[in-house]
Amino acid sequence: MMDFSWLSAILLGAGCLAFGYCIGRHCPTCLFFSKRGGKNNAVVKANKKVKEPFEIEKLADILEDFKMVLVVRNDLKMGKGKIAAQCSHATLGLYKKLLNRAPKALNRWEMCAQPKVVVKIESEEDMLVLQERAKSLNLPTHITIDAGRTQIAPNSRTVMAILGPVEVVDDVTGGLKLL
Repeated sequence: MMDFSWLSAILLGAGCLAFGYCIGRHCPTCLFFSKRGGKNNAVVKANKKVKEPFEIEKLADILEDFKMVLVVRNDLKMGKGKIAAQCSHATLGLYKKLLNRAPKALNRWEMCAQPKVVVKIESEEDMLVLQERAKSLNLPTHITIDAGRTQIAPNSRTVMAILGPVEVVDDVTGGLKLL
């Protein structure tokens, strides 16, 4: 019988090399392998303006219950599917914002089973007032702006997502009715 241990070692090494290449090429957080536009990714990240962490990051260590509230504009008369898509955009937009600027708060929300509540508001103006209220309480927000390809006008603000400690979020959205 022939001994193929040398052949398997070569194949295993080639497989690991290919896997490492693929991971480095497609994973934006892998700085060692990845290059964009001829620059090392570490250089690109170093040149970006670093944003300060959100204030709720400090509260993640103290307070237990976090939730996300999605505020949907009722005056746009969006269909159910459109509302679902816009809420998904708002959730993902806020999640991406928090990923680097408030990872502890995001983790706290995830540990609470990612609660989401959907409420309605009657106008864009009311939504912007609500956003200012949230900002005054140091809560992060994200407003989804629609491209206008289907049901509503381009650049319409459709849904606002707010995340934070339950009590603080309720101070902002507690008076709104469920959708």
